[in-house]
Parts: sequence; structure tokens; C-alpha cells
Amino acid sequence: MLTMSPSLLMFSSTLVAGTVISISASSWFMAWLGLELNLLSFIPLIASKHNTFSSEAAFKYFLIQALGSATLLASVTTMLVFTSTPKILIFCSLMLKMAAAPLHFWLPTIMQGMSWSNCIILMTFQKIAPLVLTSYILCDQISLMLIAVSILSALMGGLGGLNQTLLRKLMAFSSINHMAWMLAAMSSSTNLWVHYIFTYTVISLSLVMPLSYNQIFHIKQLANFSSSQFNKMLVFLSLFSLGGLPPFLGFLPKMMVITSLINQQFFVWSVILTMTALISLFYYVRLAITSITLMSPKTSREMKFSEQGLTKISLINFLPMLFPLMTFIPI
Repeated sequence: MLTMSPSLLMFSSTLVAGTVISISASSWFMAWLGLELNLLSFIPLIASKHNTFSSEAAFKYFLIQALGSATLLASVTTMLVFTSTPKILIFCSLMLKMAAAPLHFWLPTIMQGMSWSNCIILMTFQKIAPLVLTSYILCDQISLMLIAVSILSALMGGLGGLNQTLLRKLMAFSSINHMAWMLAAMSSSTNLWVHYIFTYTVISLSLVMPLSYNQIFHIKQLANFSSSQFNKMLVFLSLFSLGGLPPFLGFLPKMMVITSLINQQFFVWSVILTMTALISLFYYVRLAITSITLMSPKTSREMKFSEQGLTKISLINFLPMLFPLMTFIPI
């Protein structure tokens, strides 16, 4: 039976409450208050007295997020005097909080000191509130900055993961690349980016949970990932889905974003996103081929039921193959 300590339950609840307060706030002050509650709830989840690296990651994360919150609060107070400048500062502070390029520098180093469970929270749930707040301030001037940030995030996320052998850093650069797609989806419609982040969360969970169960943090450890070659193949098909390779689940939201951008005649933007997705898919394929071709030591142990269950989560990436009509669902 799964047990949860009272402190973990409390901080997890306030983490969710902070995000809910931010996205449902009627004023910028309440939105800032929700972001602060979210930050102060996530810090104890990161920090661990048994791991020096996690304490360092918690301290760095606090400094970065405090800088973003201070910029947000200072820019909101100037909205009574100025009109466009505060929105630009708010946009920059939110980009810093969600680790979008060129303010992405902190994410790989901080994720390297976290556990896999905290990494998945940082890659997915922690981006919801800044994304929602960003959608509130979209205007013509902000839209131009949104395009520039999206293109930079795509380039940095794609090129940054090429020379990585540490899996948590590789997932961090992957998250930066997917942030570019979320911002592109935001420029089209709210339903589209909500669909994208939900799909990205499901695919990331199907990949991170088996890695967390087996405590795999380096590309060399992938050879010892599983006693079954089939289960290993299932998990690394999640990598292809994360890269947007058809006919897997991750292809659907990317196809919808590209279709929407083409309909809006953003041809250069869509080409850059597609090319950087191919770059990220390259290091996903390299990762999968390395792990599959390396022979793992033969052991006599049988897979535990929990390990089998975690591996079968990867089957969710085959949904478009089982239900082809999902490809044509309008968003």
C-alpha cells in the first residue's frame, strides 16, 4: 500500500493550491501570491537532507524564481503609470519562471540535482501557471516577442541536447524544446496549448516513471534497464513519441500546431519548429539505439509486477494506432 508522509501531503496540496490561485486570480497581486505559494511549496519537495545536490538545486531554484517574482511584482506596480513596458517586463519574468530561452540557463543544472519525481513536476505542472498568465497579456507587441522566444527555445532545446549523456539534462533540453511548441500553440488558441501540455505530460510520465523505478540517470546505465528486451523497446518507443514521430501519440499535438501556424501563414516559424524537432528526435533515436543494441548482463531474476506495470504505461503512446480517427479530431 502506498503511504505518504504528512509533510509531503501538505506541500503537494499547497503546490496545487498555488497554481489554482494563480490561474483563477482576478488581480496580478493574487496571481503573484499564488506563484509564491507554489514556489514555497516546491522548495521542501526538492530539498533532501540525504542528498547535497538536491539542497543545492533547491537553493538555486529559489533564487531564480525569487528573481522572477520580484520582477513580476515590480512591473505590475508600474501598470498604473505605463501601458506597454510593464507587460514586456511581466512577459520576461514569466519566461524566466517557465525556463523559456534565452532565460533557460538554470533548468538543466537544477534538474540534474533533482529526483525524477521532482523533475516531472518541474517539466510539466510548474509551467501551467506561467503559461496561463502569459496568455492574459498577449497583444501585438507581446506576440512578436512570443515568436522570438519560441524560435530561440526551439533552437536551444534542439541543439543543447546533442552533446548530453546525462538523462536529466537531456530531458531538461527536451522540455525547453517543447516549450517552444507550447508558445506556438498559445499564439493560436487556448485549447491547443492545453491539449499539447496534457499530451506532453502523459508521454513524459510514461518515460520518466520506469527510469525513476530503475534509478537510471546516465546513458551508460540504459544497458541494465530491464531484463526484457520487449519492455526496453516499449519504453524507448516513448522517446520516439516525445520527439513527435508518427504514428505515436506525440505526433498529434505537433501536427495540430504546425497546421495552425500554416493557416496563419507563419511558414518560417513552422519550418524552424519542425527542423528543431528533427534534431531532438535525432538524440532520442541515438539514446534508444545505444540502449537497445548494448547487451545487458543476463540475470535470473524475474520482473516484479510493479516494474511490468510501469513499463506497460508506455503503451499509451500507441493510442493513435488503435484509434486512427484521433488524428482528425479538431481542436
